[in-house]
Amino acid sequence: MEKKNDKKTYFEDTNLIIGRNPVMEILRSEREIECIYLLSGDRKGPLSKIYAMAKDKKIPVKDITSDRLTHLTNSDNHQGVAALISAANYGTLDDIYKKAGDSPLFVIIADGIEDPHNLGAIIRTSESAGAHGIIIPKRHSAGLTATAVKASAGAVFHIPIVRVPNIAATMEDLKEQGMWFYCADMDGAPWCTVDYSGNVGLIVGSEGFGVSRLVKEKCDFTVSLPMLGKVNSLNASVAAGLVMYEVTRQRQKITPIIKL
Repeated sequence: MEKKNDKKTYFEDTNLIIGRNPVMEILRSEREIECIYLLSGDRKGPLSKIYAMAKDKKIPVKDITSDRLTHLTNSDNHQGVAALISAANYGTLDDIYKKAGDSPLFVIIADGIEDPHNLGAIIRTSESAGAHGIIIPKRHSAGLTATAVKASAGAVFHIPIVRVPNIAATMEDLKEQGMWFYCADMDGAPWCTVDYSGNVGLIVGSEGFGVSRLVKEKCDFTVSLPMLGKVNSLNASVAAGLVMYEVTRQRQKITPIIKL
């Protein structure tokens, strides 16, 4: 539901491990790692080994210039590498199923939300609205960094957050569980006229580019919100929250007041 704009990079200033040996040690551990920032250019010796270790563990590696790495780490002694570690643990699809129990599934899929504040806000609203879990992609997405955890106001510790390598493939798996997917986009049916009964997967697109083409093609419905003002877009977390609570209203069988 966001207007397209230039892609941004959101840096974190906490939960960073800096330097070659510390990064190697964190890679050898079982600690969740969001990504590795690695100096662009010719990589030899320890940097080459770090790159190989990260790729082997399927951890995203982001090229970065020396100046930007210095800014990110607030140090000129970064040795060309930094690791951003998770501030909370990720869950699994089984955790989502367990939380749902006998209730129809209600899952939020954040397709490429890169701003950790937005991700945290989506997590907070999802938990409040009674969703059973949130799914995010492993790449091109904010993760459970300190900023996202703080923005969630602690909700991250009460709802499973599952990180997957491929959103479209995960949707296929969930369809086998009888899930219907609803894409929040600008060219859909009014959000409050759609039936959200059964197992619901709500897709929320990125801040600048919306829902990706492959993911949108796998959706069963597209829903939209009216835009009546001069600004023709909504913050991703705000748009997600409005649709989430329509799902909740229908599940709670709350009838709108009608004045005669």
